[in-house]
Amino acid sequence: MCVTRLPRPLSRPVAFALLTVLATGPAAAGPLTVSSPPVLASGPSPFAACTVGGPGTLYVNAEVEPRIAVNPMNPDNLVAVWQQDRWSNGGAHGLVTGASFDGGQTWSRTWAHFSLCSGGTAANGGNYDRASDPWVSFAPNGHAYQISLSASANLFTSAILVSKSTTGGHTWSEPITLARDDSFFHFNDKESITADSTDPQLVYAVWDRSRFPSENADFNALHSAAFRGDIIFSRTTNAGASWEPARAILGPNNNEFTIGNQIVVLPDGTLVDVFNLLKGSGHQPVQSGQTFVAVIRSTDKGLTWSQPIIVDFDFSVPVRDPDTGAPVRTGEGLPDIAVDPDTGALYVAWTDGRFSGFTHDDIALSKSTDGGLTWSPAVKVNATPAGVAAFTPTVRVAADGTVAVTYYDFRNNTPDPGLPTDYWIVHSHDGGETWAEDHIAGSFDLQTAPVARGLFLGDYQGLTSVGDVFVPFFIQTNSGNTANRTDAFAVTAGP
Repeated sequence: MCVTRLPRPLSRPVAFALLTVLATGPAAAGPLTVSSPPVLASGPSPFAACTVGGPGTLYVNAEVEPRIAVNPMNPDNLVAVWQQDRWSNGGAHGLVTGASFDGGQTWSRTWAHFSLCSGGTAANGGNYDRASDPWVSFAPNGHAYQISLSASANLFTSAILVSKSTTGGHTWSEPITLARDDSFFHFNDKESITADSTDPQLVYAVWDRSRFPSENADFNALHSAAFRGDIIFSRTTNAGASWEPARAILGPNNNEFTIGNQIVVLPDGTLVDVFNLLKGSGHQPVQSGQTFVAVIRSTDKGLTWSQPIIVDFDFSVPVRDPDTGAPVRTGEGLPDIAVDPDTGALYVAWTDGRFSGFTHDDIALSKSTDGGLTWSPAVKVNATPAGVAAFTPTVRVAADGTVAVTYYDFRNNTPDPGLPTDYWIVHSHDGGETWAEDHIAGSFDLQTAPVARGLFLGDYQGLTSVGDVFVPFFIQTNSGNTANRTDAFAVTAGP
């Protein structure tokens, strides 16, 4: 275990605010106080000497794709997870955990045995070349659960693994395998994990399982009418001691594909799973109306599920470097969802090109006040100047009902070399009617990022809240430093 102690930590008043701030009810939108500078949570790669996982380009010391959760039993305890040492063609050497026990002032780093580089073996079930798609969630009793997509280097073998911590992220159990495929025809992808906020015994895992039309196991096959993708679900009813067999809760679907599944739990215990739903052949023009943001619901803790409920069209368009035209890999096609812990109001955010005439992405948001049965028309919530792309949104609702969405954009880019990129937070104190924006971090040069089907910081980022204070957890580049391209950072943003 490594411990980072920073010369400029979060101030004591900010750290104490994470513990003591109280819900005060709706207020007019105004600026949030964003802690500065961002606190470094990652460090030198613990897997740098590992030689497992090729072929492909390995970006040692590159951290990408974080997620964060807060311990409801101890709000000083934050746990984040991210990919460590990203490969150009999928996955990473392993998943690293950052654990803080002082409100984010310092972070220790540990890891579960999800891959060979991180201590996985045949005996403990973690003997995979690569690990990807980290996610973490806290149960109401303070137990943390994290999940991994672990895979072989050629990506023909894919498995979903879960590990548990009863020590606030300081140590992790050996992984439990929820699913494994050794087939050219199937691939497990984009998993997430959610502990039930109403019952510490219940935890839910969900992901998509692609069924390819041939043995090529290649997402380029999306053009085929035979391409399918099912929603797969598993749960534990005994706090992770055992997991029910994985099963499809939407599928088999002819010529339909789902991705980006993520479950939230409403105050009344209803489960709502959001995902991207593609109908018809893949690679349709964005205006064709074949891609949707959708949800399914369960009122019996995952035993049965509704048919898809359409939130809105997904009109996201590819993001590119405005100077070079190089692709930028973002959270395109992956919606994020949050629930108001008091009222049960739901908010879904995604990238969308409709507001710019499909010239670039903005951040769309829709709201439901009836448990996901009906949804408001999508509205643009980012404050990015016209003509500038915004991407990779994350949404969260604080204890006082404030809604926040974080995202990246290129507004500070110039014709000079490099691609200055900034991270922002918009927040609404009236249920999404009006929004205000604050700067989180940047500018940093996105051209320093690792390349994995485009310049890559992650298909998603992290955002949680402690009381009324938001805690964005995100990746930014170390501009120009190709030996240490990216790191993971945390800030607080609150009244």
